Amino acid sequence: MKKIILAAAILVTATIAKAQPPAGNANVGDTYGAPVKTEGAMDIAQLPAKLEKEETVNTKVKAKVLDVCSKKGCWMKVQVNDSTTAFVKMKDYGFFVPTAAIGKTVVLDAEAKVKTTSVKELKHYAEDAKKSQKEIDAITKPETEIRLLASGIVVVEQ
Repeated sequence: MKKIILAAAILVTATIAKAQPPAGNANVGDTYGAPVKTEGAMDIAQLPAKLEKEETVNTKVKAKVLDVCSKKGCWMKVQVNDSTTAFVKMKDYGFFVPTAAIGKTVVLDAEAKVKTTSVKELKHYAEDAKKSQKEIDAITKPETEIRLLASGIVVVEQ
């Protein structure tokens, strides 16, 4: 009986520990995923024009982090310009970013494309972001957005 209780306690602890974003302050120079060289990074505001010409763009962009998944750190929203954001997922679900990255400027190596996101998926991300039920219920239409699949991210400015 003691072994079963001990095993259950370990399983619960491991599940809770695994379901949180990584700890850390997201300091300048901190890297998540593959190493990223910052030279040649373009401002993300230039990305929409590139995506009008090409369906998929492999790029290195510099952007400000607006939000990070509070459950695992498995996605981010970054600012493209005053009216547009982009959604960032981590390649192969292979790394996560701490919530401390919010407000920081990062450079990321990524594949960019425009994608239509379903209402179901948008609601899932709103739940991850701990939005209110009223905000989640207000999501009624799919959205077309810029999606980035990041292979590596480095913090470049506080």
